Amino acid sequence: MPALELGGMTLGLREGVIGLIALVAAYMLFVLLRMLLLRNRPAASEKTVSVESIAESAETPAEGLAEADENWAQASEGLAGDALRSGLEQELAQMRDEVDAIRGELAALRDDMQHELAHLRAGQTVSPIYGDAMQMAVSGYDPAAIAERCGIARAEAELVVALAKSQER
Repeated sequence: MPALELGGMTLGLREGVIGLIALVAAYMLFVLLRMLLLRNRPAASEKTVSVESIAESAETPAEGLAEADENWAQASEGLAGDALRSGLEQELAQMRDEVDAIRGELAALRDDMQHELAHLRAGQTVSPIYGDAMQMAVSGYDPAAIAERCGIARAEAELVVALAKSQER
């Protein structure tokens, strides 16, 4: 198995998978906290203004202009709130898609890890001689070399090589 020697510590595949799971969990926690903060934030009240209401309410042109400026300010605040809300909704949808993708990757990693664990457990229940023979077969040794090195019959070595090839498929 490939391993990385780092500062006196050996990091293998299992440690890498555990680290990846920890990173995914931290990211999901971060996203969850952001969503909770967004949900708890009060929604801004929307105020829409029509041109007819400005024209009807204005008694003099000066009053109409002042009121129109105020109404336009309120309308622009409403539009800014709408733009912010739609941007947040798009970001939330994107984050949900990313979380779903991460969940799928995590499920695939879990399946791979369970498969590897089952493979390792199967190898541990075999006698040491046949375990060594199996490792040699997986490494690509021919049956004659396996039989000579492990002290088993050539037919047994050929059987071990066939078993190793069938497990690779």
